[in-house]
Amino acid sequence: MSKKEFKAESKRLLEMMINSIYTQREIFLRELISNASDAIDKIYYKALADDSLVFNKEDYFIKVTADKDSRTLTISDTGIGMTQEELENNLGIIANSGSFAFKKDNEAKDGHNIIGQFGVGFYSAFMVAEDVTVISKALGSDQAYKWESQGADGYTIEPAEKDSVGTEITLKIKANTEEENYDEFLEEYRLKSIIKKYSDFIRFPIKMDITGSKPKEGSEGEFEETKEEQTVNSMVPIWRKNKSELTEEDYTNFYNEKRYGFDKPLKHIHISADGAVVYNAILFIPENTPFDYYTKEYEKGLELYSNGVLIMNKCADLLPDYFSFVKGMVDSENLSLNISRELLQHDRQLTLIAKNIKNKIKSQLLSLLKDEREKYETFYKSFGRQLKFGVYNDYGMEKETLQDLLMFYSSKEKKQVTLAEYVERMPEEQKYIYYASGESVERIEKLPQTELVLDKGYEILYFTDDIDEFAIKMIMSYKEKEFKNVSSGDLGIEEDAADKQSEEEQNENKDLFEAMQGILAGKVKAVKASKRLKSHPVCLSTEGELTIEMEKILKAMPNGQEVQADKVLEINVNHDVFKSLKAAADSDKEKLSLYTNLLYNQALLIEGLQVNDPVQFTNDICKIMV
Repeated sequence: MSKKEFKAESKRLLEMMINSIYTQREIFLRELISNASDAIDKIYYKALADDSLVFNKEDYFIKVTADKDSRTLTISDTGIGMTQEELENNLGIIANSGSFAFKKDNEAKDGHNIIGQFGVGFYSAFMVAEDVTVISKALGSDQAYKWESQGADGYTIEPAEKDSVGTEITLKIKANTEEENYDEFLEEYRLKSIIKKYSDFIRFPIKMDITGSKPKEGSEGEFEETKEEQTVNSMVPIWRKNKSELTEEDYTNFYNEKRYGFDKPLKHIHISADGAVVYNAILFIPENTPFDYYTKEYEKGLELYSNGVLIMNKCADLLPDYFSFVKGMVDSENLSLNISRELLQHDRQLTLIAKNIKNKIKSQLLSLLKDEREKYETFYKSFGRQLKFGVYNDYGMEKETLQDLLMFYSSKEKKQVTLAEYVERMPEEQKYIYYASGESVERIEKLPQTELVLDKGYEILYFTDDIDEFAIKMIMSYKEKEFKNVSSGDLGIEEDAADKQSEEEQNENKDLFEAMQGILAGKVKAVKASKRLKSHPVCLSTEGELTIEMEKILKAMPNGQEVQADKVLEINVNHDVFKSLKAAADSDKEKLSLYTNLLYNQALLIEGLQVNDPVQFTNDICKIMV
């Protein structure tokens, strides 16, 4: 028996693969089990074409056996086996896949598919093994053969003894190092957890001898160790069952088993797509926000399977950021996998699946909003902020997708309402969708700027999230109605006699307002008679796109952006305070300065803005009191 060398390119590929292609060593077991499943599938395909070959599913299984004493791990199957030539071609030439060739010649029938395509996964065994031995007996052959290798140096093939058809792969597990614990791949509980994680839905039984105990005969209170063969995988995934045979409890149990969250999902979406791309998916809309959801540590993504084999724990490409709260899985046979199942090609299939999933999620949320309002409000309380971020991001690219899902507190309804509901209630003469921004509903309700709009009988949306106004700026208009902040200089409310009177007052008191603007130089763009104030003496309004609330938010950011809204100090000329202003302007310039600064600081406090000089402000109050 002579040792054969791998081809030079195969040797380099083997070394690279062991060291870098697979990011987790535990993946080797997934790959070997998938290969074993392929081998059984090949017999199934043969049986479809050969009437003399009977396929009884009960006779086919995969067995995983660990032996701590000899440090060996064996994966055996009752599949089709390999001839000497196939061992040479499939294992002697890295990346030459027997499964891929078989798949080309045998189109998938009856829902069965060959998993492996590239023939590289087998070599992941060398990540944990110092020696790999394969004994295989092919279907229809009387002779078995043994393939053995210690890695990149080469391999040997020789005749062997094996009673039954199939393949047995034995790994001599490496000794522990300071960096790596290889003992874990000989531990029963660890092997079982890896199988459950990656191969739970392989459709053939994966068996293990599970350790247990039983009372020792003739000895009271003593127990002896037992070994019982058990099937450790579920085999039939829930997503391949008919929806009609599944209950709400089944979906909730699946959610809990997969540890998608510690809450109870509000809604599930079960997709069985059979069109341009074939895939199954079960998606969940959670009830509660994960503790790390709005942190950098949170990872979005769906579990991704290929024919029941877990490829990725979190495939981020399947979900847009604004739907990152969705949990669940996708299983497809159409995915293009390159050199290992961990590396997913960004191809048309993945893009189609992601687009379809996005539309399904939106449709489900709209249905929840329409038919189960209370549930939607629960969802929105947890994740509405994320939808608003989605509107704001990418310069409003997704506003059409998300705007109908948004909700804001209504001054009229005293609860959360949608933009569509607001527009439906608008009086015919109302030009704009009015909103007011602040820290809370209670604070906004006290804003002087809301008086005129509310007196007109118009509804106001209250923005209490720091992202609200930024998101609305991206939407710009909804159903041809523009948004208007109640603090805007022009509210677009039809002029009446009071408005004309206000303009007259502005002209009559032009000198006074110019004097006040001089006192507040650099702080306000203008001082003018207010058209909006009824009972309050003063308020701030803004000109331009940047509002006072946006200024506060931007200044509070870590980089502390020095932005400034163009503020206008509005004075209620019908308030008693205005009489004092006029009197001071006529007789006492120092008192006019005092009053002007007090009114300006009062307006700042109403807006929740910081007074520039608190000491001077308190001194000014003391002067008034004295």
